[in-house]
Amino acid sequence: MSSISKLLNIIFVLTVLTSCSSQNEHNGEWSRIFKKYKVNGTFILKNLTNNQVDIYNKERSDISYLPASTFKILNSMIALQTSVIKSVNDTIKWDGKDKGWELWNKDQTMKSAMPVSCVWFYQDLARRIGKERMQKWVNKANYGNRTVEKEIDNFWLEGDLRITANEQISFIENLINNELPFDKQIQNEVKEIMITDQNKTYTIHSKTGWSKNIGWNVGYVETKNNKWIFAMNMDIINKKDAKFRKIITYEILKSEKIIE
Repeated sequence: MSSISKLLNIIFVLTVLTSCSSQNEHNGEWSRIFKKYKVNGTFILKNLTNNQVDIYNKERSDISYLPASTFKILNSMIALQTSVIKSVNDTIKWDGKDKGWELWNKDQTMKSAMPVSCVWFYQDLARRIGKERMQKWVNKANYGNRTVEKEIDNFWLEGDLRITANEQISFIENLINNELPFDKQIQNEVKEIMITDQNKTYTIHSKTGWSKNIGWNVGYVETKNNKWIFAMNMDIINKKDAKFRKIITYEILKSEKIIE
């Protein structure tokens, strides 16, 4: 091998090594937070400036679960890409039947349905998309185990689709970088409707989910100088446990001085 080839090979290896994320098993304060609320779960935080990944309960971070309503992020992009709905402001009429929550009992746009996780709205979108197109785009996005089975309007709630917390991190990172297989404008629009908290120092884009006693909170925090991706899932034994999805997320972000 020539000296130039050797040099190029060394440069390639160094590039690969520096681009790879380093992972730390994070206990300490994070463990204290989970134990304080008597919650069994996992939390991953990725710093996009240095690719540092911190994980609480690493073993669980590789276990696959139903994505529940976190799938609405992908469902939104597929619906817009396939033009089954024209824009995030396009309205779908409520059928007048009680959907179990007052905030769902009205006409909805994607912009209004995402924050309140309106199930019937996203089920309507899924039926419009259809199984063939849904499978095609789930495959293209490389989402979880890519399994679109059973009913087209509830496979992310009751079917065989599964995703890990680590896979959620990769999915959100691709969304942040506009590297998913959707128009850039569509990815940007979906990131906008994911905003759940915003002030002068940070913006949080996130989506919760809950199905079969598993709760999720995934998304990212945007500050002036950096972005941090987070993904957490937890066991929900009682209905009152659901609130801990956001409580734990916020306490960890505060402990890392990402938000105040």
